[in-house]
Amino acid sequence: MNNNNALLIIDMQQEDGFVLENFPTVVANTAALLDAARQQRMPVMYTRHINQADGSDLPPGEPLAADGGPLGYRAGTRQVEIIESLAPRPHEWVFDKGRYSAFHRTDLDARLKALKVETLIVCGVLTDVCVLTSVFDAFALGYRVRLVSDACTTTTLAGHYSALLILANWVYSLEMLTCAQCLRALAGHDYLSLKPAQPDLFAHQPHELPGTIDRLHAHLARTQE
Repeated sequence: MNNNNALLIIDMQQEDGFVLENFPTVVANTAALLDAARQQRMPVMYTRHINQADGSDLPPGEPLAADGGPLGYRAGTRQVEIIESLAPRPHEWVFDKGRYSAFHRTDLDARLKALKVETLIVCGVLTDVCVLTSVFDAFALGYRVRLVSDACTTTTLAGHYSALLILANWVYSLEMLTCAQCLRALAGHDYLSLKPAQPDLFAHQPHELPGTIDRLHAHLARTQE
C-alpha cells in the first residue's frame, strides 16, 4: 500500500439543497482520482456532513427547517449518502462530521497518523466551506496537501476561486493542481502545479479579482522550471 499519500474526498453527498457550479465535471474528476488511488492501493478517506435530525447538534445561528431540525444534511435521509458513482468500498474509511472541517471531532487525524500518511490529495465540496477549513486544519496538523482545483466546487465560481486564492496565499504546505496534472503526478510523469513560495502571493483588491483569477490559472498551467 502507498502510505505516503491518501485521497480525501470531502462531502460528495446526495444533498440537493443548492446548485453547485460545474458539478458533473467535479464528479467525473473525483471518479478519476478515486480510480487512480484504488489502482495504487492508496488509502481513501471520505467525509459526510451529517446533522442530527432534531437539530440538537447544530451550531448557534444555523438555519432551521419548520420542524426545528436542520435545513440540510439531515441524518436518516438519502441526502447524507455518498453519491452512487463515488460510493466507498468496504475497506475504505467514511468519517461523519457535524462541522465544516474533516478533522473536527473525528478520528481522521489518528487514522492518517496510523497509516503514516504525509500528503493528502483533497477534492470535494464546498470549496469555500468544508474544503477550505479542512485544508487549513490539515496544514496545522502537519500534512502536505495536494488540492485538486477542478475536483472541487461550490455554489458560485466567485466563491470557488476566492477560496482557492485564500489557500494559495497562506497554506505553505500546499500544492495546487488540476485533475489531469494530479493523475500525471500519481503515474510518475512530469506535471505542472502551483506551489506557493511566499505569503499573500495572490494579494488583490476587489476590483482586481478577475485578473487575479487569470493569474491563478496562469500559475497552474505554466511550464515547469
